[in-house]
Amino acid sequence: MMMPEVIIHNSISIDGSLTNFEPNMTLHYRIASSYKPGVHLVGSNTVKTGIELYEDGVPSEEEKDFEKPERDKSLPYWVIPDTRGKLKGLLHTCRRFEYCKDVIVLVSETTPTEYIKHLEIRNYDYHMVGKKNIDLEKALKLLSSEYKVKKVLTDTGRILGNLLIKQGFASELSLLIHPVIVGKKSYNIFSDINENISLKLWKQRTLPQGHLWLVYSIKNISRHKRIPTLTES
Repeated sequence: MMMPEVIIHNSISIDGSLTNFEPNMTLHYRIASSYKPGVHLVGSNTVKTGIELYEDGVPSEEEKDFEKPERDKSLPYWVIPDTRGKLKGLLHTCRRFEYCKDVIVLVSETTPTEYIKHLEIRNYDYHMVGKKNIDLEKALKLLSSEYKVKKVLTDTGRILGNLLIKQGFASELSLLIHPVIVGKKSYNIFSDINENISLKLWKQRTLPQGHLWLVYSIKNISRHKRIPTLTES
């Protein structure tokens, strides 16, 4: 079975931090959309943090939030691993995003039954792809077979991105480097990587206001070293 291409795209400080600075979201999403992915793969922690940071309170659900949105088929799905139901009562904020086709939730055999019912009542697609945690290989194969996805882009935090690299699924790394040093408060993008990984630079562009866009191809790690599941923290 064909596996989709997986691209990791992140905005970072010049010293490699994912947080504690204000990213240029216009540039970030302009680059992300240029890839024309079939799926945005987003961690549940990233979604929850984003809602807390950028939303002016969580709006109440409305009747329309229980229905699948009708949007351009060329838009990407948002695929969110959420085995513990962290996003119960929050998913409608993602579904309302006009550049998202709809939300697909990845769950496991240990996901709370009440969360599964919550998803079913609201007509979210969900898929059980693991016993306790998410099996990334199974999830990617499912997206290819069930949704005909050829390209997956993730601009999520460190945990998911590092796992995709370590397990050998990511083929490209896109970094939007911001002209700021975070220093001691740095939350390093690659701190969960425990071995050297070879990269090949094939694109570099200087962008407005001192930003730099670097794109690397990733030399995949052999599959026998991969970790079988995604553990959410």
